[in-house]
Amino acid sequence: MDRRSFLTRASVGGAAAAAGSVLAAPAIAQESPQINWRLASSFPKSLDTIYGGAEELSTRLSEATDGRFQIQVFSAGEIVPGLDAINATTDGTVECSHSVGYYNWGKDPAFACGADLPFTFSARAKNAYNYQGGGIENYNTFLEKYDLVSYPGGNTGVQMGGWYRKEIASLADLQGLKMRISGLAGRVVEKLGVVPQQIAGGDIYPSLERGTIDAAEWVGPYDDSKLGFQKVAPYYYYPGFWEGGPTVSFFVNRGQWDNLPENYKSLFRTAAQATDQNMLAKYDYLNPAALKELVGSGAQLRSFNEEILTAAFAAANEVYAEISAENESFKTQYEAMRQFRDDWYLYQQTAEYTFDTFMMIQQRNGALNPAG
Repeated sequence: MDRRSFLTRASVGGAAAAAGSVLAAPAIAQESPQINWRLASSFPKSLDTIYGGAEELSTRLSEATDGRFQIQVFSAGEIVPGLDAINATTDGTVECSHSVGYYNWGKDPAFACGADLPFTFSARAKNAYNYQGGGIENYNTFLEKYDLVSYPGGNTGVQMGGWYRKEIASLADLQGLKMRISGLAGRVVEKLGVVPQQIAGGDIYPSLERGTIDAAEWVGPYDDSKLGFQKVAPYYYYPGFWEGGPTVSFFVNRGQWDNLPENYKSLFRTAAQATDQNMLAKYDYLNPAALKELVGSGAQLRSFNEEILTAAFAAANEVYAEISAENESFKTQYEAMRQFRDDWYLYQQTAEYTFDTFMMIQQRNGALNPAG
């Protein structure tokens, strides 16, 4: 074969190969269809870290699919009120939502198991339970009756115990205390004499200022610092034992989920898990500086004493027994949590606890940053 004939045939073959790759594009497009969903968030845009979880999921999915899987995020109130986001997903008003399960506590107490139960897990333990201990699968088994599929999409870490107009030195100080706290946590502290109040976030400050309520729980230093509670309720207590590791979740309408291609389902789970981990990292990074600022502007840190924590722990166990006796879905999930919780806190008493305790002592002694 002469050189000219070879080059001609090579050129034709190359063109045909190139054409073949172009012709394959429609098949790829069929495997990755254009999906456009709406997501209802339970949070306002002002809570940039927790609200931002939904935006992060949306960005990750769009980038991974060259814009073929789009989720438009709407803040609380833009489509439905924040507390109705999960229900709007069930009934198909939106394809998905970003919320916390305990907002649907009144509909079914078992919803709270996917978010947090008082005196169960830290954020790290909750992640272990969710991703390795069957927590996600247990929650989704329960959610089948509500036509939902859910995956973790954020965590705040253990929250603070709230803002109080007066010091809480004993259980007696909780008697008749009107506190902005609701759901399962409200039922627990009610056994201690607290009068739970359900108040929207924007109404908390004026309610504290007027004395309509005596205390309010919100999230933690970074989110709380935006609301100025220290000006009207200076005593900032910890820990928020009702939310040791609250999971924020993505809820998807089951019919919409079932219609997704398998590769999109995989991408959604991967993006949700990345968002879950990243939100916790953001809070862990932002909260220390925010706490310093709060103390500098008048917040007075206090810890709940052992008497209060012990009584609250007993009250929580009473509530769990009451609910388990009448709700099998709650009982199944709670029992699975209990089994892992015992092992987790046994293990935590070894390396992790000892290391952290030693490092905290060094911090108090000024040894971690001598020049700071």
